[in-house]
Amino acid sequence: MEHSNKVLLFGILPGSFHSENEFNSTDDLDFRHHNYKEMRQVSLSRRAQCPNITRIYNIGKSSNGLKMYAMEISDNPGEHETGEPEFRYTAGLHGNEVLGRELLLLLMQFLCREYKVENPRVRRLVDGVRIHLVPSLNPDAYELGSEMGNWALGHWTEEGYDIFENFPDLNSILWGAEDRGWVPRIVPNHHIPIPENFFNGSLAVETRAIISWMERNPFVLGANLQGGEKLVAYPFDMQRPQLSVIHNYTPDDAMFRWLAMSYAHSHLTMTETYRGSCHGDDVTGGQGITNRAAWKPAVGMNDFSYLHTNCFELSIFLGCDKFPHESELPLEWENNREALLSFIEQVNRGIKGVVKDVEGNPLPNATVSVEGIQHDIRTAAGGDYWRLLNPGEYKVTAKADNYTPQTRLCLVGYEAGATPCGFTLAKSNWSRIKQIMILDVWEMLGCSGFFYWSQKEPNRSDTNVLLCRRCVASPTGSSDVPKISQNPLLLFRLICRPGI
Repeated sequence: MEHSNKVLLFGILPGSFHSENEFNSTDDLDFRHHNYKEMRQVSLSRRAQCPNITRIYNIGKSSNGLKMYAMEISDNPGEHETGEPEFRYTAGLHGNEVLGRELLLLLMQFLCREYKVENPRVRRLVDGVRIHLVPSLNPDAYELGSEMGNWALGHWTEEGYDIFENFPDLNSILWGAEDRGWVPRIVPNHHIPIPENFFNGSLAVETRAIISWMERNPFVLGANLQGGEKLVAYPFDMQRPQLSVIHNYTPDDAMFRWLAMSYAHSHLTMTETYRGSCHGDDVTGGQGITNRAAWKPAVGMNDFSYLHTNCFELSIFLGCDKFPHESELPLEWENNREALLSFIEQVNRGIKGVVKDVEGNPLPNATVSVEGIQHDIRTAAGGDYWRLLNPGEYKVTAKADNYTPQTRLCLVGYEAGATPCGFTLAKSNWSRIKQIMILDVWEMLGCSGFFYWSQKEPNRSDTNVLLCRRCVASPTGSSDVPKISQNPLLLFRLICRPGI
């Protein structure tokens, strides 16, 4: 009776607390946590329900042999369509941060269902973007995490790696070259090669698979969904040594800030920071976004994506609770649904086009540069490209080996959709000019001969090789001493072989 009096005193009936705090989403989806087998079954069910727009594949295996499944959603699954951008959402880098995993499974269900009922917005997304969803990049660790587990349980891989921070440090290579004045004539400002010794070091099998997946697909935009905080973090993630300010901005900082805000301001609660952050004061200035280097610097996946591929990637931290209760999933879906869709739509912001020769043949690996932004991109296999840009007027140049560069003025408006900006390049005699320049260097250094690589060095264009009897500033008696020419008009490898 005493218990009943207390209940009546507070106006609460027995068993009513759960129902008053439970949120019922307007979407009839599968709101529960899914283990590995259940996650796979959700993907298979969507594949069966929407066979014309879905494809299941795996990007590799975990250290325990679990497949890292991906769901592709596109009007032509299984192939890259020239002119159509590619987008990725990934989750589960840390196995104990599970909300992203469930949101991507819900997004699969939502896109499939809404496409079938001809939702015009979803139709535009699926027909115009090749979408890749990877719910779990660290499937082994998910099995360790739980609602009642400690903060770190399941964070690392089975072998003890933090996948997000297991990527090569390309920032130091770029910044070191910038300090020497080598960028972009000697060292490129994009597609920086991975150091040869990286793959011989401490590398998770999951990281190796992710890198290969990134390199195989011409992604334009992506985000990794994490937990433990509620904000969007944008690159650079790594702090530049001896920088006088704590922020470390990319050449595309304005674009990254817009992308971050497109998610944070579409989220129903991410900008409600008046209570502070999950672990102290608000670090976002009330905007729900922050530069990662100014917040929690890390060598990570986002910087690697930006410096090694065309893909702009951000980290979306979904909330303070890394493993929310199942009953909270409907509310979290409502909080994030619009933001998830809006962020995908940003892949069509900026300019797009095809770089081809005068006969109409596509030119893959052509470079597209924007005046005033010291970060270039490359064309895909079909000669197509997408350059994320905010509204404005841009002078854009396309160039390719043995072709005369072409520059165009491209206008980016405020309306939806990327502005078409294609290029047609004519053949040039630059290759002959380079041969003459190489002969001059050969004669100056006393080289015994020269030849070209039959294949270009990975991630490096216009690279030649000189075999020399003597080389300036080379160690005595050295056999093979690679040197990079300091001539800004000519890039080659100088190999010293005193005995030839």
